[in-house]
Amino acid sequence: MRCEVPIRSVRAEAYTVPTDRPEADGTIAWNSTTMVLVEVEGGGRVGLGYTYASACLVGLIRDKLAAVINGRDAMAPQACFEAMQRAVRNLGREGLAATAISAVDTALHDLKARLLDLPLVVVLGARRASIPIYGSGGFTTYSDVELEQQLGGWVAQQGCAYVKMKIGSEPERDPHRVAVAKRAIGDAALFVDANGACNARQAIRLSHVFAEQDVSWFEEPVSSDDLRGLAMVRQHVPVGMDVAAGEYAYTLDYVRAMLESGATDVQQADATRCGGFTGFLQIAALCEAFHVDLSGHCAPALHLAVACAAPRMRHLEWFHDHVRIERMFFDGAPRPREGRIAPDLSAPGHGLVFKRTDAAPYAVPEAA
Repeated sequence: MRCEVPIRSVRAEAYTVPTDRPEADGTIAWNSTTMVLVEVEGGGRVGLGYTYASACLVGLIRDKLAAVINGRDAMAPQACFEAMQRAVRNLGREGLAATAISAVDTALHDLKARLLDLPLVVVLGARRASIPIYGSGGFTTYSDVELEQQLGGWVAQQGCAYVKMKIGSEPERDPHRVAVAKRAIGDAALFVDANGACNARQAIRLSHVFAEQDVSWFEEPVSSDDLRGLAMVRQHVPVGMDVAAGEYAYTLDYVRAMLESGATDVQQADATRCGGFTGFLQIAALCEAFHVDLSGHCAPALHLAVACAAPRMRHLEWFHDHVRIERMFFDGAPRPREGRIAPDLSAPGHGLVFKRTDAAPYAVPEAA
């Protein structure tokens, strides 16, 4: 049994992958996704973590975070997490700094599990053998045919019991788009995500329209910074519709404020933003204390182990862009079975192996 293993190096690289077609939600449009990948070496093993953010994180990780964890104990990722939090005090702990810490923290937890030669979910403490997923995409740029094919495909091919679509770019068309989606998915549950595109009164009005179309989840109907507005929407949506938000939470204090405000029926958290697995498990403990379910946002391959270890987990988001990139870049990316994904208990760590040759054409030169 290893008792202390010094961290020898921290490496970071960025990769930008174009989307397979134009994408937008209720507030922004995009045509590419950037992954920042981190490798932490110690004891002859390498732990791997990543975030979806900006290539500018590479310099922050190399110049700031690596300096405070090199030489520290790879078997103590929580201590490294606290050191990184202190290191970014004057930069601001939220936003880019939080995503950089998240990538390093997930790599540290993976390294610890690999040093122990155990699956990460075992090291974290498994509560369940698998986790349900919900297919997520349905971008506002999609035609009716594209929307129908994508959402219907998740139900027919992946066995998803829930799927989610974007709304808000053209609110007057959303009831029609929801009807198209509902026809495509049959008895599966339909979620909608406005990405903060509405004000509270607009969201309440839309919630009643959507309820007639059997929508059971309204995500970020107003900005997640507007906790009073979220709470107002939650109080007035029809019975049977959950209000969800939290994907933009970078700190534990922000999540505590959300929970104290009664803004959500389901709290969301993203380990690539909220401080990695250390931060995600802290948020899970808060949700347990408030008796509120937790749902993992995006990056399903990275979230899989921690989702099977966290209390009150409802499901994980099977986000189109990230599923595509994780299959391109990693051996060991999960494959759904009957709407669920499960960790590979035969592999140490989170089981992901980076396919550097396959990823090389997407490397960001200035971040390399």
